[in-house]
Amino acid sequence: MPHAMPHGTPHGTPFPRHRFAVNLSMLFTGLPLLERPAAAAAAGFDAVEMWWPWPATPTPPDHELDALRRALDDAGTRLVGLNFYAGQLPGPDRGALSVPGAESARFRANLDVATGFAASLGCTALNALYGNRIADADPRAQDALALENLVRAAEAADRVGAQVLIEALNPVESPAYPVTGSAAAVALAERVNEATGLGNARFLMDLYHLAVAGEDVAAAITAYGKACGHVQLADAPGRGAPGSGVLDVPDLLERLERAGYGGWVGLEYRAASGAGAFDWLDQPRRPAHDDPSTT
Repeated sequence: MPHAMPHGTPHGTPFPRHRFAVNLSMLFTGLPLLERPAAAAAAGFDAVEMWWPWPATPTPPDHELDALRRALDDAGTRLVGLNFYAGQLPGPDRGALSVPGAESARFRANLDVATGFAASLGCTALNALYGNRIADADPRAQDALALENLVRAAEAADRVGAQVLIEALNPVESPAYPVTGSAAAVALAERVNEATGLGNARFLMDLYHLAVAGEDVAAAITAYGKACGHVQLADAPGRGAPGSGVLDVPDLLERLERAGYGGWVGLEYRAASGAGAFDWLDQPRRPAHDDPSTT
């Protein structure tokens, strides 16, 4: 991917902004959606990602798609990550593809819309959130439906040269979401790839969700960093900017480099839009002798 994460950024220098994509569904949310790409550009970023911007509908009118496309183009920002329709997000939902009935139908209706919109902007990564367990539904039936819809998503993405991302969420904040660890998400991506033969289903590694779930984030990076398709970060607890919690985000980013990850890192945290939201990027990286890790 153009502008992907470079390897070997020298210690003592800040993290360059072109390594990162601002999540416009979490940052600059005090602005109307169409003004957020320009705000990201003004903050020094040329890449953005977002959840599905129209949670009420999988098939927004063309003029709304065109307006967002123009806003991204006019700002000079590239869209590098997009969710498929995921229900009410933010809100109670965590995806639609495993939910029987109307929500599954909405997910399917969204496939060509989302992949077409992404392709028109050069975006090759689409996140397919699994969806919550439903009280009156058989979990085995939900899993079968999920695999069927993920296969459809992978085929739709393949038609535009894109990949489907499968994300693990944390069970603390999403107790009804069944894909809650890196191993489970990776195994699901492998099942999709086996079913399609396309090889375009990949793990979306969200460092925040893994940490809140109690997973050893450094170990997950070592195991899956090279093979994952996209990375997102926020500090934990609190989902704030790096430095607001207990995660050693600079160390985890360096581990990703050493593991061979060369893709985008999405900034999916909560912060006041303005001064301070990205100050952590301007801090010098610590010297190698201060890093106790050698792997």
